[in-house]
Amino acid sequence: MASVTIQSVKKNFGEVAILHGVDIDIRDGSFTVLVGPSGCGKSTLLRMIAGLEEINGGEIRIGDKRVNDLPPKERDIAMVFQNYALYPHMTVRENMAFALALAKMDKATIESKVGRAAEILALAPLLDRYPRQLSGGQRQRVAMGRAIVRDPQVFLFDEPLSNLDAKLRVAMRSEIKELHQRLKTTSIYVTHDQIEAMTMGDKIVVMRDGRIEQTGSPLELYDHPANQFVAGFIGSPAMNFLPGTLRRSGGAARVELADGTQLDAPLAAGGTDGQRVVYGTRPEHLSLADHGGIAAQVAVMEPTGMDTFVACRHEGAELSAVFRERHDFAPGTTIHLQPDLQRAHLFDAGSGQRLVK
Repeated sequence: MASVTIQSVKKNFGEVAILHGVDIDIRDGSFTVLVGPSGCGKSTLLRMIAGLEEINGGEIRIGDKRVNDLPPKERDIAMVFQNYALYPHMTVRENMAFALALAKMDKATIESKVGRAAEILALAPLLDRYPRQLSGGQRQRVAMGRAIVRDPQVFLFDEPLSNLDAKLRVAMRSEIKELHQRLKTTSIYVTHDQIEAMTMGDKIVVMRDGRIEQTGSPLELYDHPANQFVAGFIGSPAMNFLPGTLRRSGGAARVELADGTQLDAPLAAGGTDGQRVVYGTRPEHLSLADHGGIAAQVAVMEPTGMDTFVACRHEGAELSAVFRERHDFAPGTTIHLQPDLQRAHLFDAGSGQRLVK
């Protein structure tokens, strides 16, 4: 196992800058997730760590070794791809053993390593099958097994679950996390799915347009987003945003919405009187009130059994609320929603940065 250090890393494709000086410290044995929308540079960064893309600036270190100019085979990494990348003419056993055979390991060692990986991934009954005889989830386990047998210092996962159906993705998330807990090998995982990021990572790196927006644990990002982009990207359903103006008078602070609605400012919120702001509150942090708060018109009700999702509108703005209690509001009904001031957020309308004292 080894740490991975990324310092001021830049990448250009021709005249187009893809990464603008990225800095990440990934500790030994951790599971780090790179997450962000399509085109943010996360897969490019992973390929640079693997040695599949040239680095145009900065430095990447695996352990104490600078790897900028090393070919992939000398970096002691193993990569699991989105499309499995299995050899169709080889059995599961042969696919998993292929890299070891190329390294000229003896047959007994290869059998031992393949057998151990097959046991970990419940692949032993499938060793003599071909990829065409496997389900999508089984193929992905074979791809992981091929990585495990190499005993690398670092595992790299490039959106490995995006080709699977929703139910299988959930199951495979648990399998990959359990695998990491068992092997404790440093892992870097790329996804555009923030649910995968939240449920799998020890550390999440949120990227946008080739830059890092915020780095932290899943709950740090959820509870204390650095800016409006992170707040809107992390969490499902997404955070609600209401534009307004901050009003300060004496020791009190309120946010005035466009229709004149007055909301108490979130506790510990910064900002100055008259500043244009965006009030952020998560759907599960809204409660029903008899009056006051945010007057919203119910558009759609979605009872799930465990909770009730309500899609609303306030002066043309979309709002979502999630209640643990069961409700049956008729479409068009006006309800009053009260934000939890300890969990609400205030963002500067121009920069998007969270305003804190």
